[in-house]
Amino acid sequence: MNNRKFEKTKNNQIKIFGTKDGINIVKSPIKSKILSILEKNDKSGAEIVKLTGKSKATISAHMNDLVKTGIVNSKPNPTDGRSKLFYIKSKSLGNLSPENKFKKEMDTYITENIVNSSDPFKFFRFIFRTIRVTLMEAGFNIDPILHKAGFKVGLAYYDKLKNENIEIMMDNIVHFWKENKLGNITVENLKPLTIKAYNCFECEDLPKIGKSACAFDSGILEALFSMHFSENIVVKEIKCFAKGDDHCCFRVDKNLK
Repeated sequence: MNNRKFEKTKNNQIKIFGTKDGINIVKSPIKSKILSILEKNDKSGAEIVKLTGKSKATISAHMNDLVKTGIVNSKPNPTDGRSKLFYIKSKSLGNLSPENKFKKEMDTYITENIVNSSDPFKFFRFIFRTIRVTLMEAGFNIDPILHKAGFKVGLAYYDKLKNENIEIMMDNIVHFWKENKLGNITVENLKPLTIKAYNCFECEDLPKIGKSACAFDSGILEALFSMHFSENIVVKEIKCFAKGDDHCCFRVDKNLK
């Protein structure tokens, strides 16, 4: 990957992490780039130097800061006893970006779909949208928080929805989604388990942001299937209204988390 392109797309963001000592806001572009690299895989100091294009001394100073603040930690490198691997040890709470793309589109949505509607559910749906988009307008990405909240909801409802037979469990989830007005979902495939969602509560009315936006829904599904399969599961949203698709689509991947 071209380092300049990487820096342009990633380093305009301020990263926010939760550590044992509280919230830590990372404003440094170099630290932000390091953390973006570590979000994908554990890396050695030499690999980070190469990927950032910065000097060894510069990276060493920034790594020391990230370790001291409790965001990053290190462990022995199993393939090279002379080096260590760095990894992110704290919880990501989101990102801040200076970009603002949504105000006009959201104002139109409010006028046309909310103020002139007498549907109380639309009003509560509007509250959720307004909070989220207002944060997006301020450049705050809260997807990690929404995912964590969804995961807690999934754990809370697992006993109500569980069944040893995955097809019966999916029927229970379909009913749960419809009953709680989260949308209408169907099973596209069982191997791999692939779920389509229409009329999505979480993202259907969001501006088209060019990326998946259903972190809350993904969190619910991830908890349900992690409990069902008794192993860590990753739920990937491969299609989304917010990306411009006509439905959302989730794929359940085992042994990836």
